Amino acid sequence: SKQAQLMEVLKKEVRAMLIAAKAGLTPEQLEEQYMAMVCKPLPLHDLGFQSTLELVTQMPEVVRICSKNGTLILKAIADDSTKGIAKLVANQKVKARKASKKAATKANAPFPTKNSKNPQSFQTLSAGTPVLPATVKAELQDLLSSSPLLLADLGRAFLRRFGRAFQYRQYGFLSVFEVLRSMADSIAVEQTKAGSLLVLRKYLARTIEQKEVPQACAAEMPPLEPICETDSFHQAAHLVGLEPVQTQAVDLGNHLEQVMHDETSECHLPFIPLQHQGSEQFPSTPEIPPDAVQDRRLCSLPPLKRRCLVGVIVEFVVSPSQFYIHICSTETSSKLQDLMFEMRHVYSHKVASDKYIMPESAVRPGQLCCVVVSTWWYRVIIHRVINDQEVEVFYADYGHLQTVQKSSLRFLKWHYLKLPAQAIPCSLAWVKPVEGTWSSAAILLFKHLCRFKEFVGIVDEYVDGVLYLFLCDTSTKEDVYFHSVLRDMGYADICGENIPSQEFEELNPSALYIQPSGKQGNAEVVEPDLCLQQDSQDADSEIANLKLDGAEL
Repeated sequence: SKQAQLMEVLKKEVRAMLIAAKAGLTPEQLEEQYMAMVCKPLPLHDLGFQSTLELVTQMPEVVRICSKNGTLILKAIADDSTKGIAKLVANQKVKARKASKKAATKANAPFPTKNSKNPQSFQTLSAGTPVLPATVKAELQDLLSSSPLLLADLGRAFLRRFGRAFQYRQYGFLSVFEVLRSMADSIAVEQTKAGSLLVLRKYLARTIEQKEVPQACAAEMPPLEPICETDSFHQAAHLVGLEPVQTQAVDLGNHLEQVMHDETSECHLPFIPLQHQGSEQFPSTPEIPPDAVQDRRLCSLPPLKRRCLVGVIVEFVVSPSQFYIHICSTETSSKLQDLMFEMRHVYSHKVASDKYIMPESAVRPGQLCCVVVSTWWYRVIIHRVINDQEVEVFYADYGHLQTVQKSSLRFLKWHYLKLPAQAIPCSLAWVKPVEGTWSSAAILLFKHLCRFKEFVGIVDEYVDGVLYLFLCDTSTKEDVYFHSVLRDMGYADICGENIPSQEFEELNPSALYIQPSGKQGNAEVVEPDLCLQQDSQDADSEIANLKLDGAEL
């Protein structure tokens, strides 16, 4: 029956999830991880169960139910085909992690040839500590951007701001202090009588500058949305001790007047509406701003050299033959975070957001723009128009497709073109699925292997713009090569060569919409000279006064 088939598939998936969790999972955590991995809830009602606990009690050969300090913990019972994986997980280090090897050792590491009979005989590699996803780093920085926070209040503040608990363990960290050490370049920990105080380093810098800059009144603050720099606005906001929470604006032809409202500010100014001289009916569709991207594409990152070793984070997985990675480096991570912060600061204000609304004629496949998701803005390319309200977009920095509302789209400013698309399309080198296509169990296992860690990637080659590389997890006593795990589990064959990915052949949004870095006709992104593009506008308008004279952003 269909129920019996569904139950057998579910047993494999639940066993794989519990094996990957060394300490086991609570029923609630199992529900969360299943949703995260399979993108749909556990099929309880389809199988006739009322709860997750009732479901797992019907899997005695798969799940062992334990109790720890009054909490129910679910642990996996390995079968013959998964005992090897269970052993690898059991060997994971708890109190210490491998130290990174010297750069010279990495540089001299032997690289396997395609005639090698044992791909597992690679030189032992090592990676750093776990890393937080870029969005979580940005959330922590945002949480501390307005004021410092006591460590004891971090959990409650994170839950209050983002509506979920800060579950750092799922990213591979053993304590909050490990998380803070990984973000030492942006978050400082100061000891006070009240306890450990978390301070954003940028906040410290602003505090030092504040002592040297005379106090300003709100009326002297710079415009809400500078053309290139947003830090000046937020610095001034901190100088007068207010957080911009509401903006009211009056459209005076080409002039914008705005007053910041803050209930706690002593410099609070009332909003006084100004009357139009000779009221006119304004067009329903505003003119497209001259710094809005209309016919440009993002460029890709430069190709990696063959045989080089790089730290990587797997951002999005379709299968072992189709996934996207980020390169781990302080420079690239900070640039992406800075971009996200600046886009949030600019587009979160109604004046700027309304200015970059896209007319219907601009909502078309291939258009580069940005979209808001849970208060954060992301660079996307429209892949297809679904209906009058929805479009499917490709996230250039993360690699996935998603359906969003047209109303959540905005034109991308030219300034945000400079950073190359950060997501790199990849396939696992030297493997092919045993059954012709990857089974759901193989995909689920690969997703678990890739979760929330920094891995060592060994570059093999590029095929049709797709990077083929080996992945190695070095956080265990024995280095784990992903292609070997898939082979040992019976999901993959080692073929000694790279077979073009069927999934990427069917659809590769990066190839469609991202310009290869070596073929970029004009690598330097320069904002257009606004004074040349606005001859038809009033020479006294505010925007015309902000011309950049062709300066490079």
